[in-house]
Amino acid sequence: MTRTLSALSARRRHPLAVVLLIALALTLTGGLYAALVPQPASAQPEQSASATDIAEGEKLFIANCATCHGFNGEGGDPQPTGWGYGITGPSLVGVGAAAVDFQVGTGRMPLPYQGPQAVPAERIRFSQEQINQMAAYVASLGPGPAIPAEEFLDITALTEEEISRGSNIFRTNCAMCHNFAGAGGALTKGKEAPALFNVTERHIYEAMTTGPQSMPVFNDNTIAPEDKKAIIGFLKSIHSQPDPGGLPLGYLGPVSEGLFAWVAGIGLLIGCAVWLGMKSS
Repeated sequence: MTRTLSALSARRRHPLAVVLLIALALTLTGGLYAALVPQPASAQPEQSASATDIAEGEKLFIANCATCHGFNGEGGDPQPTGWGYGITGPSLVGVGAAAVDFQVGTGRMPLPYQGPQAVPAERIRFSQEQINQMAAYVASLGPGPAIPAEEFLDITALTEEEISRGSNIFRTNCAMCHNFAGAGGALTKGKEAPALFNVTERHIYEAMTTGPQSMPVFNDNTIAPEDKKAIIGFLKSIHSQPDPGGLPLGYLGPVSEGLFAWVAGIGLLIGCAVWLGMKSS
């Protein structure tokens, strides 16, 4: 009996027993968290693309995008560029319909020329129906962010509290690149964070979910759809506000305002001094 108890006691004191208990505790904790944590509301539309739309989108893709992105969206071969050894066109497998709707819908794609980053075009080459068809084809290559549902783009019913929450989220996550009012800003290596003044609600939402170019991806676990909607509401509200003090000066804040006052004030004083000197002589 004593030998049996001693053997059991030795097994309990085995060095691997502690590791095993920790592993079991972590597995149990992770499983409970995954099962009980509340999931954010999904911004994915319920309807799915038809086979006809996917087939038409494939034709448009092959005619306009396959040269860079490959006939199956697998991406092009690395090519030297003026900004380093880049890629002709990245793989589109898993980027989702939202990435296509944003890039093509803003005129950034098809890319007119190689540069530090794609820039929006004044004229969009495709209709919205054609963009939807290409988005449907790319979405069929692999799961990814979908074009957001309209309920997450309608900001007309947002309250002041929700817009204020959107302001706080935007200034925490976005203002360091896009400016506190979405006026844009310079980045490294010739890149820039574009201004958000005339961007549609859908494209702002899609930029957050897909992370184009230098922008990080803010998925639904990082910023919930309701919070993305609040951010859009804040941007639209601040851009529609009047400027009772005069010119907005790029919404750059007290730095630009102080610089303007300094230059204008000093210039006025110099002008007065010159005028007084000429008059006295």
